[in-house]
Amino acid sequence: MIHLLGGDPVKAESLIKVSLSSDASAQGQADLGLALKAQKRYEEAEIVLRRAIALEPRLFHAHLNLARVFDEQRKFGDAEAAYRRVIELKPDAADIRFNLGKLLARVGRSAEAEVELRRAAELRPAWAEAHNSLGAVLAERGSSDEAEAAFRRALEITPRFPEASCNLGLLLVERRRFEEAEATLRFALSVDPEFAGASEGLANLLSRLGRAEEAIEEFRRSVALSPNNLGDASTLGALLAERKHFEEAESVLRRALELDPEFVPAHVNLGSLLIDVGRLDEGERHLRSVLEVDPSHWAAVYNLGLLLKSLRRHDESEKFHRRAVELKPRWTPAHIGLGNALLAKNSGDISEALDCYRRASELDPDCLVGHSNLAYALTFVSSTGLEVLEESKRFAARFEAPYATGPMKYENERSLSRRLRIGYVSPDFRHHCQTLFTLPLLRNHDHEAFEIYCYASVAKPDHATREIQPLADVWRDVHTLSDDKLAKQIKEDRIDVLVDLTMHMANGRQMMFAHRPAPVQVAWLAYPGTTGSNAIGYRLTDPWIDPPGSPEADNRYSEQSIRLPDTFWCYDPLTQVHEVSPLPADSAGHITFGCLNNPCKLTNRTFDLWAQVMARVEGSTLLLLVSHGEAREAVVAHFAAWGIAPERLNFVDYQPRERYLNRYQHIDIVLDTFPYNGHTTSLDALWMGVPVATMVGETPAARAGYALLSNLGLSELAGDSDESFVTKTVQLSNDLPRLRRIRSELRTRMESSPLMDGARFARGIETAFRSMYGEWVRSTTAQGDVRSRTRRSNRARRK
Repeated sequence: MIHLLGGDPVKAESLIKVSLSSDASAQGQADLGLALKAQKRYEEAEIVLRRAIALEPRLFHAHLNLARVFDEQRKFGDAEAAYRRVIELKPDAADIRFNLGKLLARVGRSAEAEVELRRAAELRPAWAEAHNSLGAVLAERGSSDEAEAAFRRALEITPRFPEASCNLGLLLVERRRFEEAEATLRFALSVDPEFAGASEGLANLLSRLGRAEEAIEEFRRSVALSPNNLGDASTLGALLAERKHFEEAESVLRRALELDPEFVPAHVNLGSLLIDVGRLDEGERHLRSVLEVDPSHWAAVYNLGLLLKSLRRHDESEKFHRRAVELKPRWTPAHIGLGNALLAKNSGDISEALDCYRRASELDPDCLVGHSNLAYALTFVSSTGLEVLEESKRFAARFEAPYATGPMKYENERSLSRRLRIGYVSPDFRHHCQTLFTLPLLRNHDHEAFEIYCYASVAKPDHATREIQPLADVWRDVHTLSDDKLAKQIKEDRIDVLVDLTMHMANGRQMMFAHRPAPVQVAWLAYPGTTGSNAIGYRLTDPWIDPPGSPEADNRYSEQSIRLPDTFWCYDPLTQVHEVSPLPADSAGHITFGCLNNPCKLTNRTFDLWAQVMARVEGSTLLLLVSHGEAREAVVAHFAAWGIAPERLNFVDYQPRERYLNRYQHIDIVLDTFPYNGHTTSLDALWMGVPVATMVGETPAARAGYALLSNLGLSELAGDSDESFVTKTVQLSNDLPRLRRIRSELRTRMESSPLMDGARFARGIETAFRSMYGEWVRSTTAQGDVRSRTRRSNRARRK
């Protein structure tokens, strides 16, 4: 027995057998069974222990060891029967009650487990293990108050009991007492730094609290402590991917799949990561492999919908997103995903997409993306802009409230003549349409008067990033920074004027701006509208999209409108290889209309107006950017209702910029969309010599076409009503000499207009920035003077 207790069961076995050769007692057989069990020779141990029981039916240790033999082999039925026989022999044995309770808990019989564990704790009130295990069962049964009391009792008995601390911490997470939970889990790890369960619990808590970087560090520790914990590895991979640490994320997830090639969560997360990095074929294979095993795996269904959308296989994408909503009807990302798929597939009516965003916001009022998507998508259908303002204000009221904690203190030097620091924040300093407008400005900034900072949230820099970066005095790659950390960096940089280039579009930094890291914050470029933000004081516009002296116009915005001298946009096509072609109608024998705008902007009203034009321009055709499948069928049906034959409609999908620009060589007149006009696409068309037929609306997005034409001296091409639009467009179509003349002159007009004068635009925007900063300096100085006068007045009264 000394050898057995000392960890040498083989020597113990040999000595016990010597003893049994002269005295085959029941106790000796029981001891031999124990030595065999210690060697995991369970079948032999069972035979010997049953022999001991046959010799002495009430031998307590033989029954106990037999129960443990069954328990270790996970023969739970046999083990339970054996434990109950031991209890019959010794009803007050706390450790036997404890073992039986633990077994019952493992097989899911928590009510019976509670009975046994309570009895064990009653029999040995100072046994911390019993109270801890009782707490775990009570927590599982939903008796949170009693469970917490049991865990705390265990810790009273043994204060440095890491398992009890961990269990208490996990319970506190469930009870949403996050601060206590974090402290308790950290205490468990301070007692046992290699306690993987506590590390996992803390990592999950930090992730839940949105403290992603801390969560990643803790998951790294958890995975190091427990390399075979595939769940933690998969979660770590997903978090790393969210923070754009793609290489490490892929390594972690592939390691998990090496350990278990069929581990579904790792396949799902790896598939999602591969989508993010553009390896779409690989991503699709991983996700479809999951659905072969489990066709209803909601995460694989959802991620496959995202992938198919990025591949512009919109019919399939919609199918998978609808399935995701069926599988997880109360999961907000499923509704947002469906809304995005419907918006991308749009063929004239985005009402269902808007309803998806509304549903997501109802299910989770704290869902920032749902609210933001709704605020932006409303601009495609709003004819007054008031719905957009209302939704944007709702967004600000909910999400900015935690940051609106009173006046901010800034260390910026209050001088109106010094070199100002201008900060531009964007995820789109890359190959993106925004670059057509940021480059002309950044190339022409006066760096003696302005110090330019670019805060780039660009996960995958490209050739455009490399072209933009040298134009900044200070370039900061901030794509892995949280909003809090980015705001802190900007404040440390003492930025005077901070410019939001994204607003409610994808990957914006609305909550960073809510921290108000700069004294002057302004919105520009993403689209001419409103953020609704209380933290952004200004928006840039121009005299055409927001006519001066129009109080109705300014009522559509939460910000103060600052009108640039000429134009909201300053454009560079970033290519010189595309020539303006001769008028296509001369060779085709008919007018070719075209619209290569984002399908999000297509509305049934737009189709109706275009159909009326085509009906009056004999033989005309229309080239449209609409995705393959059901969307094209719906457009064809809409025009057919106006008598326009299907063969008069031609479709293209998204193409690389070079091929896209070539399309304009085959278009005579671009037809604009309503109420959201073309912006970049209209400038591209005009540069390619193609006039844009538009209509003047109320909102800034609905006046974009008019603004561009006005800067070119061609405002007569803009109608002021539906009938005027149709009439003017038909007249232009029937006047080929005029079309030839406009086409031959347009590029020269563009190049000599404010729309392509980068230096002029930069001086105008710099004047606006200095004016905004001057207003802040004057307002803060005035407030300081008021405070000083108040203090002097109080002293006078006391005197």
